[in-house]
This record gives sequence, structure tokens and C-alpha cells, in this order.
Amino acid sequence: MKYMLMMFGDADDMMAVRSPEWVQGMMAFMGDFNAELEKSGELVEARGLAFPRTAKTVSLVDGQVVVTDGPFAEAKEALAGFWVFDVADEKRAIELAGRVVVWAERVELREVPDGPSEQ
Repeated sequence: MKYMLMMFGDADDMMAVRSPEWVQGMMAFMGDFNAELEKSGELVEARGLAFPRTAKTVSLVDGQVVVTDGPFAEAKEALAGFWVFDVADEKRAIELAGRVVVWAERVELREVPDGPSEQ
């Protein structure tokens, strides 16, 4: 089963409130975590995203494509990065999410189906 694990936050905010040692520890964890998932064959993809301030929102307004600066959501938190992994079951996906949440404080986990729902 494939799952996407999404981590939220803003690197600018993190750098303002966390020590350089904490940031280094988090980065080391991420590298080790990714290597472990690669070795087990569970990692499909993992990426960090550029700062939210670099985002563009593209929308359709009166039939015209409109581009505005900034992320879609007007919220303090933004999607910072994600993993897609292929694991045996939801229990394993939750186990992996539990390891990341130590650093991210909150993550979102969603199954990635192979196709549209049969319902």
C-alpha cells in the first residue's frame, strides 16, 4: 500500500525558533530515515519543498488564468516536504509517521490509491 506522509511548517520560522544544533539533528534524522526506507525498499519518493514565499497560486477568474504570489492557503503552516512510501499496511505507515512527528510535531498521512475508488 502506498502512503504519502506530509510534513508542515516554514523553514524561516524553524530557523528563528530552533537552535542550529536542533536543525542539524533534524537534518541528520531525515537523511538516516530516507536511507533506511531506501534500503528496505519502502521509499518511493521524498522531497523537501522550496520556501512558501516562493509559491505561486494559479487560479481561473472569469475565464482567465490569474497568477498570484504566495501559497494557496492563508495559514501559518505550509507544506514543507513529503515522502511517498510503499509499505505492507497502514500500521507500518503510522509507525513511520510516528518517527517523523518527533521532529515535525504534526504530520498528515494519506493512502495513495493505485486508481479511482470503485465506489
